Amino acid sequence: MIYNDFQDLKLSALGMGTMRLPVLNGDDSSIDVDAAREMFAYCMESGINYYDTAYGYHGGNSETVVGELLKEYDRNSFYLASKFPGYDFSNMSMVEEIFEEQLRKCQVDYFDFYMFHNVCEMNIDEYLNPKYGIFDYLIEQKKKGRIRHLGFSSHGDIDCITGFLEAYGKDMEFGQLELNYFDYRFQNAKGKVELLDRWNIPVWVMEPVRGGQLAELSQEATARMKQVRPDEKVTAWAFRFLQSIPGVTVTLSGMSNMEQLKENVSTYAERKPLNEAEMKLILGIADEMISKTTVPCTGCHYCVSKCPKELDIPFLLKQYNEAMVSGSGDFIASMALSSVASDKQPECCINCHSCEKVCPQTIKIPEELKKFAAKMGR
Repeated sequence: MIYNDFQDLKLSALGMGTMRLPVLNGDDSSIDVDAAREMFAYCMESGINYYDTAYGYHGGNSETVVGELLKEYDRNSFYLASKFPGYDFSNMSMVEEIFEEQLRKCQVDYFDFYMFHNVCEMNIDEYLNPKYGIFDYLIEQKKKGRIRHLGFSSHGDIDCITGFLEAYGKDMEFGQLELNYFDYRFQNAKGKVELLDRWNIPVWVMEPVRGGQLAELSQEATARMKQVRPDEKVTAWAFRFLQSIPGVTVTLSGMSNMEQLKENVSTYAERKPLNEAEMKLILGIADEMISKTTVPCTGCHYCVSKCPKELDIPFLLKQYNEAMVSGSGDFIASMALSSVASDKQPECCINCHSCEKVCPQTIKIPEELKKFAAKMGR
């Protein structure tokens, strides 16, 4: 197992994510504890020492199962991470109650790592609102040793993360980002990594294979990768990409079965970062994947000046593209739209076509906005 330095700790470069543990009868809230126990045993034997859970994973049962499984091991043999669930506004006033509950569920006296969960456009104002006392409470717990290291996770854009860091950045010890070769340019994950670097904040990675999207590629793309690295599996390329990004300390993988776990542990037996040509190849494959499913908006904003409803069309098309490449998953797009006024949503387009007349990319904007609204169930 590869290890990376973090302050005075050595953390396994591969961490065990517990959002996608094995389940019974396809029920996400019913974790297969016996199968998970076997996986945790293999993790420990293989040198994985970082375990990530959260309040809402598996219908609220992830923390309970993780606590039950990890209590079988010496507390000094692993690092446990969880998060405050600010993705749900009803939780904002209950930071103390929730934190105490999490410690009980995990059967520990402290969290090695604790995060503001999913800082994004939807909740940034609430996270920064002093009336809830979330930041002050978590800092107090850190002083008491009940939180050893405080950080945040985010699917938000750079402006959102910047706003959070301007408020709390000096106290953030790590930042967890959606980072993979697909999102490196598509979601400007590259810019987010660079932002954290300017704040001297190391990067934790979530969604390294984009929820499985990068685990299986087209035959043509797979053949090109095999030609360069004959013995490397497609999934391993995603992890090798992350081994090539400076600042990446822990990469979390939500492994659902023993096969995935063994394969990823094998990949992390040694560092094999991509060279310049290999980086160009994999990012080129990502660009090809994106171009097949997205609207070619360049964000020029010509359309905005002609829209009688004053819709932020480039922003809406960006979220549409996100929803399109994610298949049936519209998690990020939904969060982004929740920050938009009700009269500025995609369904508010009146189909006047004024925007189309000035679009350099000749995008049929009203048609695409209608498709977006339909996809989001509006």
